[in-house]
Amino acid sequence: MIYEIRTYDLKPTMVPEYQARFGEKLPGRARFSPLGGHWHTEVGPINQVVAIWPYDSLADRARARAEVEAAGVWPPDTGPLIETMVSDIYLPAPFMRPLTPRDLGPIYEMRIYDYPPEDIPEILRAWGERIEAREKLSPMVGCWYKESGGHGNFAHMWAYRSFDERLRIREEARERGIWPPPTSARLAKQATKIMLPASFSPLQ
Repeated sequence: MIYEIRTYDLKPTMVPEYQARFGEKLPGRARFSPLGGHWHTEVGPINQVVAIWPYDSLADRARARAEVEAAGVWPPDTGPLIETMVSDIYLPAPFMRPLTPRDLGPIYEMRIYDYPPEDIPEILRAWGERIEAREKLSPMVGCWYKESGGHGNFAHMWAYRSFDERLRIREEARERGIWPPPTSARLAKQATKIMLPASFSPLQ
């Protein structure tokens, strides 16, 4: 399994129009492969949307993209609304459950880290040992890493019912020594964004 995380920086105020055009075309696109989730930023980079597409493999991704273009059902007419787009291919952490339609939010936090590539196995080991206890506090939506290394080579997403719940749970996890897991991995950079799901997102 691989996950394509596509991040779009839109022109100012264009998020509602982008989501309207995307949502209109999505039923046709979803016949070829499912959407994992779709969000827009509320805190962090403004006028940004994030879409996650799961695929069985890179070959499955190429197949789906070729078929939707041949069928004329994708992409939506969103090009004039976009300033920049970045597509990243991630592998799921061994302890991550596949993305399925669920009502977990509406507050989703995506955290993106930079680690030396050789430290990723240590992170996966340490997180795997603690994730069960952490998820008793709030669900992990996903956790991914890049084999290629580079910027943002480790990403994870968490869901909360409110901003207040997020603050309470993060504080409780620290006070009880549950999270973050102790590790010798060398964290070089961190970024976070708080996002809300689009009305058509399978993850709400």
